[in-house]
Amino acid sequence: MPITPIIPITLITKKKKLTKTINTMKKIFYAIVAAAALFGVACDKTSEIKVMSYNIRLSSGTIKADSIYHWEHRKQASLNLMHEENPTVFGLQEACPDQMDYMVENLPEYGYIGVGRDDGKRKGEFMSIFYLKDEVELIDGGTFWLSETPDEVSKGWDAACFRTCTWAILKKKDTGKKFVYMNTHLDHMGKVAREESIKLIVAKAEELTGGKLPVYITADFNSPTTNAIFKPMQEAMLDARVEAPTTDDRGTLNCWGTTPPGVVIDHIFYRGAEAQKFEVLRDKDYGAPYVSDHYPVMLTAIM
Repeated sequence: MPITPIIPITLITKKKKLTKTINTMKKIFYAIVAAAALFGVACDKTSEIKVMSYNIRLSSGTIKADSIYHWEHRKQASLNLMHEENPTVFGLQEACPDQMDYMVENLPEYGYIGVGRDDGKRKGEFMSIFYLKDEVELIDGGTFWLSETPDEVSKGWDAACFRTCTWAILKKKDTGKKFVYMNTHLDHMGKVAREESIKLIVAKAEELTGGKLPVYITADFNSPTTNAIFKPMQEAMLDARVEAPTTDDRGTLNCWGTTPPGVVIDHIFYRGAEAQKFEVLRDKDYGAPYVSDHYPVMLTAIM
């Protein structure tokens, strides 16, 4: 008759404890691996962003009140434009206080940042940034003047007008990724002012991004990109019109249908994203013959 070995109870107890400990450690290990995997996916997550530049054409000026091009006959079309295209962020140029009030009141889904260029409050045109509040969070922002004294309300170099650049550090809510957005309007008269303004904007972009964050710059630059003043911008940034695989080579200035075709002075520059599409928004009926004397332009990108 075979003899069954007798295993001490203490050894059995120790073995059970060891097995339980090993199983617990395995669970912890798998939890750590799963968390790391999820973290990696979150870090690599990308999403679409739509960036629009829109010179809204100031409401004051020489246009008569009964003209179909007056702001009163274009303002609903400006809202229709935003509802139709649904940009994640957009920059306005030439927005007067009454136009800002109208856009803010009627686009409650957007937050905004920006000040009047003539006093840093409400006087003069705004170069405001709007952002979809459900998609984007404002982290920080401000305005600087395109001049030798950018932190003060000031006119720079040979400029005919006060000129500003509005900037914002924003975060996409779906990915947690931060980016910088800058919106401006260069002077229409001062050649030195346009050249020096671009240098200042590029330097400020480097400061805000720390050389790491994606950045988008929209503007009515009042110049084609063939002008030598764009060299600093082209060395530091990418031209959306050139880089996007689906692009649009049509003009951006219309002057209510009187400008020769092919005049391109509204541009979008960027870095740290993958351009998908660049559009000159001139084909759809937004409810007015022209939403402005400029056509809006828009970049769709993956970031």
